[in-house]
Amino acid sequence: MSYTTDRQPQGRARSTANLLREGMIAELVAIDDYSYFISYTDNREVKEILHHIMEEEKRHYGMFLDALRKVDDEESAMQEKVKNEVKLSNRGREKLGIKNRPAKDDLLKFIRDAIKGELEAIILYDHMVNEICDEYVNKIINSITKEEKEHVEELTKVLVLLDKDTYGPIGWDL
Repeated sequence: MSYTTDRQPQGRARSTANLLREGMIAELVAIDDYSYFISYTDNREVKEILHHIMEEEKRHYGMFLDALRKVDDEESAMQEKVKNEVKLSNRGREKLGIKNRPAKDDLLKFIRDAIKGELEAIILYDHMVNEICDEYVNKIINSITKEEKEHVEELTKVLVLLDKDTYGPIGWDL
């Protein structure tokens, strides 16, 4: 699998382990996107919602990796090997400086991009469940998919609240 085409896997994962890796890649893309979106908005309430979703995406990454270690003995062995090899003396958080901030109008685009990413994840994870025969792994994927659907609803509500235009029949009592 290669993501030489931005965000698009090249080829098709067939094994349970590689399908789980594809899920991990999707979660890393989501984490990066939410981190980016958070850094470009000054709206505190939107930041809180995006941060909440990003925390869940990080948990999803961990869930996929945990499942991968259970189905791939070599991956599990590498975890044990690396456990004592990799040390960081400074575990502080590193933050890169932001040079060119997008216009505030871009917030709606960021939110729509986030919704698109969540929808892509749902499609990917539904496909994974159809390909994987392992009940334990499918239970994990289904729980992640349910949260991705919640993210779609959370983000859509933010979008509808912030956008001056309407989105047809959807809406909340504002």
